[in-house]
Amino acid sequence: MTLRHRDGQRFRFDAGALCLELLLTGGPGPVAARYEVLDRVEGLLGWIRECRLAPGLDLTVTASELAAVRDVRDALWRLAETRASGAAWDRCDPRDLGIVNAAAAHPPLVARITTDGTRAWASGATGTGLLATLARDAIDLLTGPHADRIRVCGSDNCALLFVDTSRPGRRRWCSMDRCGNRHKVRAHRARTRPEGEA
Repeated sequence: MTLRHRDGQRFRFDAGALCLELLLTGGPGPVAARYEVLDRVEGLLGWIRECRLAPGLDLTVTASELAAVRDVRDALWRLAETRASGAAWDRCDPRDLGIVNAAAAHPPLVARITTDGTRAWASGATGTGLLATLARDAIDLLTGPHADRIRVCGSDNCALLFVDTSRPGRRRWCSMDRCGNRHKVRAHRARTRPEGEA
């Protein structure tokens, strides 16, 4: 996804999983709440156009489904942060696990192949189907081979979460275009600063 920081800089960000892309819509706590877009259906639909779901999803979302998307997103924030910290599963709030499991219990979005061989979405997609798709993606991530590779960006002032799918498993930054580059510039300046200069 292409993100835009509050300072106007645009940069590419790969969360590595659909469920972690949902965290870009805001979340619990004062920092994530500044980016809240799920206070209206249009915010969710805008996120859908930008996320890794195939294009063309025509979704009907009720107010209660939108509230449920926020609940699942907030639970995912807490679960992903717990996993990123390396904490054991018993540190996860059972209520958050229950929220994700309940959402996953519904039928997910249905993809189909068109006559020209492209992927499309079956008609009648709902917010509940989207939630089931997101929750199932989260379950696959949190219980799969990359569960121990969920990371928080290594920058002091960035809280973006991603799954490190690189072969060596050493990704530190949300984006080399932003936080990684800023770290390299600071490190270079520190190495080349004349002695005695603050």
